[in-house]
Parts: sequence; C-alpha cells; structure tokens
Amino acid sequence: MRVQRLALVGCGLMGGSFALALRRAGLAGRIVSCGPDAVALAKALELGVIDEVAPGAAQAAEGADLVLVAVPVAATEPVLAEIAPALGAEALLMDVGSTKRDVEAAARRVLGPRLERFVPAHPIAGKETAGVAHADAALFANRHAILTPLPENPAALVQRAAALWEALGARVRRMSPQAHDAAFAAVSHLPHLLAYAYFDGVARQPLGADFLSLAGPGFRDFTRIAASDPAVWRDILLTNRDEVLRQAGEFRRALDGFEQLLRTGDAQALEDHIREVAQARAGWHPGAPPSQSR
Repeated sequence: MRVQRLALVGCGLMGGSFALALRRAGLAGRIVSCGPDAVALAKALELGVIDEVAPGAAQAAEGADLVLVAVPVAATEPVLAEIAPALGAEALLMDVGSTKRDVEAAARRVLGPRLERFVPAHPIAGKETAGVAHADAALFANRHAILTPLPENPAALVQRAAALWEALGARVRRMSPQAHDAAFAAVSHLPHLLAYAYFDGVARQPLGADFLSLAGPGFRDFTRIAASDPAVWRDILLTNRDEVLRQAGEFRRALDGFEQLLRTGDAQALEDHIREVAQARAGWHPGAPPSQSR
C-alpha cells in the first residue's frame, strides 16, 4: 500500500489534497510534482505538500510507483502521451477527471502497451476555491471515489487503486464510463451550468445590482458553485456536452411543468407538486443507495 514515489502531474486543489491525504494516512514516500504554474509549485513546496519539483511529466513519472494526473480534462491526452514512455511496468496510473469517456478514449490513443496500468478515477469532492493553497487532507473523507476500470486492467491493479482511495477515507464505487458521465451530468455538471446561468440572469437585469444587495442565505447557497473555476468547468461541460444537454432537457420539462401550474393558478395542484418534490428531497441524503432515491 505504501507509495514510495508519487508523481503528481498538476498540483492544484485535487492533486494537492491527494498528496496531503496520502501523507496523513502514512502511505507517502517521496512526492514529486510538475506543472506549468511555477508559483503554485513553489507554494506546494512551501506548504510541504510536495518534496520536489520535476521539469516535466516524464521526469516526474520516472521511477514512480503511482502517477496521479490532476489536470483539466482537456489537458489529459498530451499529459498521458508524455508520461507513457516513462511509466514503469508495475506502476499504477490514475486521473481525477470529472468526465470519463473522453479520458478513456485519450488513454487508448496514446498509452500504447501501458494502457493496462491506467485505472481512471473520479473523486466526488472539491471546493469552489481552487489552488493548492486550499488543499485539504480530509477532502476525500466519506466521499465517493468512482473507478471506471478498463477491460485491460489486471484485477489486482484495480483492487490496489480501490484500496488507496479507501485508505484516504473515500467510499469506492465502480461504474462504466458511460454510466459515470450520464450520472454526473445530472447531479454535478448541469447544476453548475444552472448556477452560472441563474446568477448571470439576475445580475444582468437593469436592477440586478439592487436585487443582489437583498439576497440572503438561500441565494448564497443556491449559487455557491457559480464561483467554481471557469477553465475547469468549461472543459467538463464541453467534454460531456451530449449528456449535459440531455439533462438540460429533463430540467426544462420539469420547469415547464411548474410554469404551467403557475399559469393555471391551480393552488392545490401547485402545493401537491411542491409537496411531492419536497418529500423526495427530505428523504434523500448524500450517498443514499439507489433504492432510496426518488
């Protein structure tokens, strides 16, 4: 279980939190990182998140028994291509990308004989604040970590990946890339798009600034994720575009239903529909098994 050398490609919130969590679990040997942001890497060294800065992904991966790719999903393919020649025959390679079909396709294009060492992963954790300065050793505790193993993966390697995430406090679940992208379009990707659109819709009105000055905790909580990293969410929304658009259609149908009840003025029907939804929401909690969802 102990990781003698972790190569961390990308040292932001997710990568930095993984490094800190691995240290806290007593599983970290030497942690080497690389990335285009020299300031962030210097900060990671200062905070003790990493031990060394490598000039590039290939140099970081050389001799590593675990390589974690923690870059925006659009950057995954060139990073994997750089890592491939340096990846050890027994190393475990994972990512933390929020979409999985595109990541698998990228891996198949560039990893060659090292494809079997890649176990795609997505920890369901994060903050609206980005950067290694916000890295948190407890970020993955009691959160799902989704694995979307490849048919080429040795069973023991997948089990090793699962055991690592569990050692960081995560609850591991395995899914196909297709099921993953459909599910997270519904419960993560579309909600971010809605938060951006809703805040923008209020702020751009002629009296938007006045409206915002009156907003309270409900508005704050509803729009919190609209402060999330724009580059990250640009990539996620574009790479999972088809599923996000499908979920936008489901949302539009639900909103149309509420609008029709408002137009008809049927108070009892409106109350009944609100009650139905409110009861379903009251019975839901994060991590509830599928049998408990509406």
